[in-house]
Amino acid sequence: MASGVAAVGTHLSAGPAGGPSAYSRPVVGPDQLRVAGGPPVPPVNRALFEVTRRATLAWLCAIERVEVTGLERIPRRGAAIIAPNHLSVFDSTVLFAVLPRLTRFIGKAEYVESLATRHLFTLLGNIPVDRSDSASGAHALEVAAAVLGAGELFGIFPEGTRSRDGLLHRGKTGVGRLALRTGAPVVPVGLIGTDRVQHATDPLLVVRPGHRVTVRVGEPMALDRYRRLDPVAGARALTDDLMGAIAALSGQRYVDEYSARPRR
Repeated sequence: MASGVAAVGTHLSAGPAGGPSAYSRPVVGPDQLRVAGGPPVPPVNRALFEVTRRATLAWLCAIERVEVTGLERIPRRGAAIIAPNHLSVFDSTVLFAVLPRLTRFIGKAEYVESLATRHLFTLLGNIPVDRSDSASGAHALEVAAAVLGAGELFGIFPEGTRSRDGLLHRGKTGVGRLALRTGAPVVPVGLIGTDRVQHATDPLLVVRPGHRVTVRVGEPMALDRYRRLDPVAGARALTDDLMGAIAALSGQRYVDEYSARPRR
């Protein structure tokens, strides 16, 4: 089969090149995104972002066979949390290319310290967080809340790190706490095949062409029933149900244990 995108029930284009997009209008401007007591959330050059996104999508379709379903389930405007499984570093490239709106992810601060990744990292809208800092987790949630408060999309990998065994691991409750705090709907996403393009242990620039990559977007999760629980139980129940939805989309076997970070 020739390389390309098979989009079922949706369309990948985000409008005329260079034209305004209904997908990228925050409630407040990017320069107003600020976390209390901390630095402003890095702004994004949206015109350059869109050009780069389109170029990445064209490159992705040229080297891989890409199938995307359910993009219409992502809200056209307003805040939402995008929550995919995590198989490969390549997951971020695929999501950047196919998602119809700018989606900000938290990433390792080391990426902005490297000349090779600094500009690409910030161009993609990623937000650096020092994971060696004991307070970084709390700060990451504050940043995420600021992004969602501006009516934008925030992306989070609930497993916290890449799965080295291909299984879907127990989700960390940050996603549940964030959803219940902000009221933003959670959209589960299942990624399939990205680990064949780039293995979990591969260097950043190693990409294997000719594989099928599938992105399945699920129904946004309603929050009402989780809000009736106490905050800790509600966040845990929401996260567990989210992982069940991701497993159904990705086809992975779920294991009720956290995915271990690799030793350095």
